[in-house]
Amino acid sequence: MSVTASSRTGVLLDRDALHPSLSDPVLESIGFLNEVMGRHPDAVSFAPGAPHPDPYAALDTTRYLERFVTHAAAAAGRTRESATRLLYEYGPAQGIINDIVAEALRRDQGIDVDPESLVVTVGAQEAMFLTLRALITGPHDLLAVADPCFVGITSAAALLGTEVVPIPEDHGGLDVGALAQACRAARRTGRRVRACYVAPDYANPSGTRMERARREQLLTLAEAEDFLVIEDNAYGFTAAPGTELPALKALDSAQRVVHVGTFAKVCFPGARVGYAVADQRVRTRSGVVLLAAELARLKTAVTVNTSPISQALIAGMFLEHGGSLAGPIRTRSALYRRNLAHLLRALDRESAEDPPQGVEWNRPDGGFFVLMRLPVPVDTALLEVAAAEYGVLWTPMAPFHLGGGGTHTLRLSCSYLDPDGIDEGARRLMAFLRERARTDSGTFVPPEGARG
Repeated sequence: MSVTASSRTGVLLDRDALHPSLSDPVLESIGFLNEVMGRHPDAVSFAPGAPHPDPYAALDTTRYLERFVTHAAAAAGRTRESATRLLYEYGPAQGIINDIVAEALRRDQGIDVDPESLVVTVGAQEAMFLTLRALITGPHDLLAVADPCFVGITSAAALLGTEVVPIPEDHGGLDVGALAQACRAARRTGRRVRACYVAPDYANPSGTRMERARREQLLTLAEAEDFLVIEDNAYGFTAAPGTELPALKALDSAQRVVHVGTFAKVCFPGARVGYAVADQRVRTRSGVVLLAAELARLKTAVTVNTSPISQALIAGMFLEHGGSLAGPIRTRSALYRRNLAHLLRALDRESAEDPPQGVEWNRPDGGFFVLMRLPVPVDTALLEVAAAEYGVLWTPMAPFHLGGGGTHTLRLSCSYLDPDGIDEGARRLMAFLRERARTDSGTFVPPEGARG
């Protein structure tokens, strides 16, 4: 029975009678990870991919709001009172800072689009959700993703009932040849790859980066196979000076790319402001409109609008820096490159004299994450032992894989920690791994004083 009644507890719902997405293993794993973190607050956590809090100390939110109100009054010939009211009203679904964001994208990323091509969203997550909802029309439309893949896009696909096709990655990112094969295979069954999600720079979780030639190959394939690319470039700003590569949208001469972005990493995550650049034209019964306008229509049924105060804070930060965040981006980029290099050095140092057998890790040049492969299954039971007995947390990789991989891999995030925390976490992690490697049985019994 799907619903039962009790005089003591009220209605009891059966999860099997609710939407299948509630039983998504990804959601289960996130819930478990949060639970473990709550039970072990003193553990060094390499789990969250959150921005570092240090840049928040310099935030002057009052000044940013003032800068935006002054700009809004001057730009539209409003009174200051009228401009201030913008902060307190619902506002248009498409956003109130589109001109400022468009100018910043042009200056900071070389993405040259009109403000009308933008919709300002509640984080990049909503931008991805709205884009999928607009593009995927039924079971014949498929979403291709890199394998492994950011769980935000796969979770959104699960909520929408969208079938996802995993495309393998290599050291250079998504395998464009394998994607072409997937497109042909879909056609043979009367279906189509409607969109392909890709993070071209230091992808979460793999840390891979697509070279320019592969980016161009992907755009060529998108045009040949008639699909759209959903580009998520959250970590491109962490590239070292002189190594930057153009975003896919900056190379997009055929309007094949919907570029989604977030200000969580380069501004601050609490604002919950993201955006989608969707300059594709849509033919309707009354004429031609931009896809961004259609996404805004969908947004009215989801979040109605993005908080005007949050938008004003982000816009005020841009205005404070002359319409570009190049300076703050350089500072944040250096911080994350420092942390990544520090983590890699710490892993090398802690494993130098007594390396745990069968353990290896990748060495990305940017981003927030390092992947580590173990000779044993990496599951929640192993995580529980690492947290309880060694005081170190990490993220199992299996939920990031749709193709059944990642069972022996974990993800380390270095973005939120300070160097001292990275050092201590690496020491605890290597002590844990050395003891695990010495254990022949499937049950790990840690030595006394393991965390000392």
